Amino acid sequence: MDRRTYLRGAAVTGAALVAGCLGRADDETVLDEPDDQGTDSENLPYPAYGETFPESTLPDPLRDREVSTAEFEGERVVLMTFLFTRCPDGVCPALTQVLRHAQADAIENDYADEVALLATTFDVERDTPEVLREYGEAQGVDYEAENWHFLRPESEERAREVVTETYGVEYQRVDPEQLEGDHSDHEMGEYSFNHYPITYLVNREGYVERAYAGVPETSRVVEDVGTVADG
Repeated sequence: MDRRTYLRGAAVTGAALVAGCLGRADDETVLDEPDDQGTDSENLPYPAYGETFPESTLPDPLRDREVSTAEFEGERVVLMTFLFTRCPDGVCPALTQVLRHAQADAIENDYADEVALLATTFDVERDTPEVLREYGEAQGVDYEAENWHFLRPESEERAREVVTETYGVEYQRVDPEQLEGDHSDHEMGEYSFNHYPITYLVNREGYVERAYAGVPETSRVVEDVGTVADG
């Protein structure tokens, strides 16, 4: 399957784009292959179990530096997800909490310097550094641990290139009135997003241990992160 053309231009239906060829290496993972993956990794439209995690470099505006996924290879386990702070349905806060609980467990069990938490926004227009900082504080992120990075692409074009084409996360700007359910208690502004939630767990050697589709069970992710960090 050619991942560059897989459902190119599709709406948010669970399909996604992944740029480039992704390598697969045997015996490079700590965790066993997941039972619920449903299909072989090479047939999925995003980086999956046992594949090389694609490299990207994005600004972390709260730490005033560029962050590359490559800088963690050989050093840290990576847990990476994608969100926007005005998410009306609780999905993005839930994804943030998955990372936050992984951070809390790493701090409590003295392996905080072995884990990197990467939360990448695709709402580059509204998720300013100040908004990201306030959102993180509200979600209970521990910035002093120095293992959390909010990543913000420089432009919408760059967001599409990294979030969708590199990591397979489809997102689509929509009118708030098009969303299902009652979101009258949530300030969304002039637009919102439909998006496909994916969270990646990557080992120190740069191989995908888990690609959690949807909102994964927090305890499961925390356990997996600890196991990979120990591995």
